[in-house]
Amino acid sequence: MFKSKALKIFVPVLCLLFIAAFAKHRLVDNKHLPESHLYAKDMDETSGLVASALNPDIYYAHNDSGDTSRFFAMTPDGKLKTTIFFTGDKKERFGVRDCEDIAVGPGPVKGKSYVYIGDIGDNGSIRKFITVYRAEERKAWGIDSLANITPVPVNLKYPDGAKDAEAMTIDPIEKLLYIITKRGDSVGVYTSPLKYNANDTLTLTFRGKLFFSGIKPFKWITAADVSADGKQILVKSYEKVYYWQRQTGHPIWQVLKTAPRELVYKQEKQGEAIAFTPDGKGYYTTSEGVYAPIYYYKIPGN
Repeated sequence: MFKSKALKIFVPVLCLLFIAAFAKHRLVDNKHLPESHLYAKDMDETSGLVASALNPDIYYAHNDSGDTSRFFAMTPDGKLKTTIFFTGDKKERFGVRDCEDIAVGPGPVKGKSYVYIGDIGDNGSIRKFITVYRAEERKAWGIDSLANITPVPVNLKYPDGAKDAEAMTIDPIEKLLYIITKRGDSVGVYTSPLKYNANDTLTLTFRGKLFFSGIKPFKWITAADVSADGKQILVKSYEKVYYWQRQTGHPIWQVLKTAPRELVYKQEKQGEAIAFTPDGKGYYTTSEGVYAPIYYYKIPGN
């Protein structure tokens, strides 16, 4: 009798759990299937992603250590349009050492848009300085198949010793370059002004530390982006995406010290790239690896 009653309870509960799991798969998980994937074999170690300010359907991406001094213009669905080669450091074998993030923002000429390529990786924390390359955006990127440019480099030093970093972004409002370090229980936030001359060596300004819960190395910070209007901020680890809305008059480094919202993210194989859409209503992520998937997420409330 007892077994019969238990069975009558167990079977419906099991059915409900099965239905709930199936519904989750159909209604939730399937929303986060890849939008597309990277099509070019050359894009095999993608570590940075950002939307163009000139071409609405173009995003810039690049590989990290081991690649030459170049980045790519591609469509949101991963089709390579232009490979942009740039003059790097002649002392480096490949022109660059370890490019880890890319950003778009203002620069020396008012009204123009610039791409910033961050050669900021330093796994061993041994570099005397890191280098960021700045180049004016061109409409032809996304149209021509190849381009060659000579960017303006700036060397940056940490005030408290060498650090490894993979997250770099631009604040278009206060015109500051931001770097967030990668490793450690807490990570550091550093800034530098966007006004500089070619080959200057500047000391970054330390703005404070951020703590993110989780287990190393999954909680290590791998990417960041600021929306084109400067009002939204994304910071990404290997397993989570954090989001802040910025109120007028508050610097980004202060906003980052407040509690973020945790957005939806399907953990990737080695996800190190994130970018707002030009309208700031969503974001894309992709990962290292040949033909890596591309995911799109809508920001709730936008």
